[in-house]
Amino acid sequence: MHLASGFYTIYFSHRSPTFSSAAASFASVLFCNREIAFHARTGDVVSAQRVFNSIPSPTIVSWNSLLAAFSKSPGKLKDALNLFDRIPKPDVISFNTLLSCHLINSDLLGARHLFDSMLVKDAISWNTMVSGLACHGLINEARELFLSMPEKNYVSWNAIVSGFIQVGDLHSAWEYFSQAPDKNDIVLLTAMIAGFMSAGMIERAWEIFDTMHVRNSVSWNAMIAGLVENGQAEEGLKLFRIMISAEEVQPNPSTLSSSLLACSNSSALESGRQIHQWVSKFPMSINRSVGTSLLSMYCKCGDLESACKLFDEMPVKDVISWNAMISGYAQHGHGDRAINLFGRMKDVGLNPNRVTFVTLLSACIHAGFVDLGMRYFESMEEDYGVKPCAEHYSCVVDLLCRAGLLKKAVDFIHSVPFKPQPSTFGTLLNASRIYKNKMFAEFAARKLVELEPRNAGAYVQLANVYASLNRWDEVARVRKWMKENLAVKTPGYSWIEVGGAVHEFRSGDRLHPYLELIHKKLNELWKRMKEAGYVPDLEYALHNVGDEQKEMMLMKHGEKLAIAFALISTSPGTPVRVFKNLRVCGDCHHAIKYISIIERREIILRDNARFHHFTNGKCTCGDYW
Repeated sequence: MHLASGFYTIYFSHRSPTFSSAAASFASVLFCNREIAFHARTGDVVSAQRVFNSIPSPTIVSWNSLLAAFSKSPGKLKDALNLFDRIPKPDVISFNTLLSCHLINSDLLGARHLFDSMLVKDAISWNTMVSGLACHGLINEARELFLSMPEKNYVSWNAIVSGFIQVGDLHSAWEYFSQAPDKNDIVLLTAMIAGFMSAGMIERAWEIFDTMHVRNSVSWNAMIAGLVENGQAEEGLKLFRIMISAEEVQPNPSTLSSSLLACSNSSALESGRQIHQWVSKFPMSINRSVGTSLLSMYCKCGDLESACKLFDEMPVKDVISWNAMISGYAQHGHGDRAINLFGRMKDVGLNPNRVTFVTLLSACIHAGFVDLGMRYFESMEEDYGVKPCAEHYSCVVDLLCRAGLLKKAVDFIHSVPFKPQPSTFGTLLNASRIYKNKMFAEFAARKLVELEPRNAGAYVQLANVYASLNRWDEVARVRKWMKENLAVKTPGYSWIEVGGAVHEFRSGDRLHPYLELIHKKLNELWKRMKEAGYVPDLEYALHNVGDEQKEMMLMKHGEKLAIAFALISTSPGTPVRVFKNLRVCGDCHHAIKYISIIERREIILRDNARFHHFTNGKCTCGDYW
């Protein structure tokens, strides 16, 4: 026993240092490999390379981990190829990673050549190639490769179905979905939901969603985002509330962003605040994307104060966050604050992008800063390397038009280096109506109709110009022209959120349950407004009827009905927030000034162009919209 015991003691004493050294070395390489993989996931190629260079004898895992870092970073294909050539004995994982790198860099020929040269291909090799071809729109090649696969797994079926959805071929997507061995696969079902939603087939999406036995956050988000994108913001919010109450899964940042977009689109400020409160309880659920979505929601719902507070509290701000806040100031008529914020953005070292200049030009438009706006436009490419696109040119036209410089605007349109957007002529047409310039109105309308013959806005605006000049025969001619081209007018409506519910109003509304009380309040307001000096602007009653009838039509415009409802439904002194899908008419804008004095309320109106804050008879737009 003693001899044996001594033997083992001697044995371990001789082997222990070597064994410990080898174990330590192995542990060190293992740790480094994990660190490289971490940097690869975050896209930090430099750090991954630094850790790799510290390994005396890299293993195949080390080589593959660094190769993965290159494969996930577009523009690193050459580096990946050089690294691959240095790998002593590349395995199938090495080949698959390089294959992915070719596809990420859109080198389809290189990917196909590598794939065909691979002596050993596993399921990942086939799936990567099928998915890559499908993602680049080569769906026929992807289908051919899919059909030749020796074995297909759930990833293979997801790749081909998603590929057909991406190119808009829902028929083939459904055909392959129906052939899949596991039709209850959550990824496959979610892909079909997204596909049906992208095609506007909401009922089909609901059918799949309702039959799912298990749903994850991606499934919920596909449904919520689809509803919002298809104009069903309120339904999207309802589904989000069901998701929260069901407690099946916790919403991810994408779900939260989609739900906040629903709040923005439906101007549901109270719902947005509730989501903000929920997010605050789960700090892990908020990231920069969710923070920016919250910021945009507050801006678009008219609560600029909360947006400013949130922006100041954000620990990390990217260019998207800054753009959202600059845009918020612009839309609310605070041009000076938008421009000052742009200065702060430059001071922290962030470079402006294309969107930044759209928001800056928008700020100049709403504030009437013509010269400053032109300087920003001219400095874009020269000082910041941002080449102006069609949207920037449209902003300049808007800038000139709103200042009444119609001739300059038309000359500028003729100088645009590419085909102007329909919105450019829409802006000119609206300005021509405001400034009663028949010649430019007809020019803009005809150009707009050429580009979008079924856009009813062009006909309506031109008819409005003629109506304001009492040229009713021309109004009739334009309406006939509109009918011949099958253009359908977008109905105007206004809405307001009271007690978490959204109430919608149209001109001459006869359906609201509180209509009698609303009309009573309106009649009371009308009398007091006239006593205060208000004179209805009959020019905005665009029908060939008597003055008394025109006045009654103006009184029952949707935004006036919404404001009257808010006044009888909310506490005295609280701000009133009203939203309109079209540009507010001149008479309503004039009338709301008087209402803000009489009721001693701040009235915030968002139309399709900007925010108007009415306080004590004045509007932040300075009557410039």
